[in-house]
Amino acid sequence: MSVAVARAPHTTRVRGSRALALGLGLVGAVALLTLVVGLSIAVGAKPVPLGEVWSAWRQPDGSYVSTVVASRIPRTQLGLLVGAALAVAGVVIQGLTRNPLGDPGLLGVNAGASASLVATAAVLGGAAGRSVWAAVPGALVAAFAVYLIGSGGRRATPVRLVLAGAAVSAVLVAVVEAITLANPTVFDTYRFWVVGSLAGRPESTVDAVLPFVVVGLLLCLFLARPLNALALGDEAAVSLGLRAGRTRLLGAAGATLLCAAAVAAVGPVAFVGLAVPHVVRSFTGADHRWLLPYCLVLGPVLLLVADVLGRVVARPGELPVGAVTAFVGAPFLILAVRQGRVGL
Repeated sequence: MSVAVARAPHTTRVRGSRALALGLGLVGAVALLTLVVGLSIAVGAKPVPLGEVWSAWRQPDGSYVSTVVASRIPRTQLGLLVGAALAVAGVVIQGLTRNPLGDPGLLGVNAGASASLVATAAVLGGAAGRSVWAAVPGALVAAFAVYLIGSGGRRATPVRLVLAGAAVSAVLVAVVEAITLANPTVFDTYRFWVVGSLAGRPESTVDAVLPFVVVGLLLCLFLARPLNALALGDEAAVSLGLRAGRTRLLGAAGATLLCAAAVAAVGPVAFVGLAVPHVVRSFTGADHRWLLPYCLVLGPVLLLVADVLGRVVARPGELPVGAVTAFVGAPFLILAVRQGRVGL
């Protein structure tokens, strides 16, 4: 008894110190994100000194610098939304499926968005296929079909969800290939979208995806504690009073909203939803109360850094952000794998 009593204060101090360290780390991550946002606005074909970015944004005077800054702000805003959406969705999908390789494409969202986009372009024309609203319905329907098939009237287990996602994605990919091969105009629209890029998106894209991202983030952040319980296994979670089925349904809904908005806005940007959660988990552990806020901040950091590098490496042109994210995120993921800290 005396040993247990003696250990309790020590355990409390350790937990308090860890929470303080993680809290300070989160503040540092926010500061890093602020710096990256400034670089995203300052760096491009025409570099703008960081000191002039703030003044040009606060007091636009119609000068060339003010015009350049104003043109880059919507692109940076889109990077913030999409990076946060993909990273948080990746955490939630990995938690729901208990699969360390889970990413936003696991529930068929990417394939559903692609099929919806090419179908819209084939029926209404290529211009309609470039709209955000052309991809969102397919992403939502595909995720719903995966959940429906994965449950099959019973409990939706992680294995069933993964298998259902693979089956639905295979069918939808076949549909996309059939339509694009039969219609060259649709293929041009699909090729423009599928590379995954923050460039060339209209300013209205931010307003279009913002409601989906906000609702999805709130829903996912609300599930931090239930996801911790679900990580113990369904039987243990139920014994703790958790409704595993409802948690999976709400988590899938939140992740689907985030994935649908991100994929519809900029195309299927890979690796963010897979790499960021793994890297964050290597220093926060499996506690979703820390995982989710960190991914909310560091997801945009990765995406915006990749976008900036894409502009610098291929100047005066640029590389699509979807092609750069793998090169930026891969070293961090490899380091986490070598350290053996990528498990759930």
